[in-house]
Amino acid sequence: MPSRDARNLLSIAVPTAAAGVIAVAVSAAVAGGQGALGAAVGAVLAILFMGIGLYVLQWTAKTLPQLFQAMGLMLYVAQLLLLLIFVAVFKNTSLFSPKAFAVTLVVATVVWMAAQARAHMKAKIFYIDPDSAHSDRHEKTGPSS
Repeated sequence: MPSRDARNLLSIAVPTAAAGVIAVAVSAAVAGGQGALGAAVGAVLAILFMGIGLYVLQWTAKTLPQLFQAMGLMLYVAQLLLLLIFVAVFKNTSLFSPKAFAVTLVVATVVWMAAQARAHMKAKIFYIDPDSAHSDRHEKTGPSS
C-alpha cells in the first residue's frame, strides 16, 4: 500500500477506533460486560467492513477507473446491507448486548464515513497529469494563425 493510502487509512481508522473505545466504555457503564463486548464486536466489525471496502475501492480506482463511481455506490450499498444483516442476525443473541452492538455498529460506520469524507477533502489530489508537462510531444492547443 503506498504511503499516501496508508496515511489516508490511518486518518480514517483512528477516529473510528476512538469512537469504538468510547462506545465500549459507555456500554460497559450502561450494560456491564455484555454491553462492552457487544460494543467491541460492533466497532471491530464496522472497521473491518469499511476497511475492506476502502481497499476494494482503491484497487478499483487504480485498475478500472471507469468503474470507480459505480463501484463506490455499489460497495456502500453492499456494506450497509451486510451490516444490517449482522444486526438482524444478532438481535436476539445472549453472547453480548444486541443494543450496544447495533448502536456501536451504526456510530462507528457514521464516524468512518465522516472521517473518510474529511480525509478526501483534505487530500491533495492532482486534477491534471503532472507528467504531461514533461512529455516530448508538444501539441498546439490554440488556433494556428
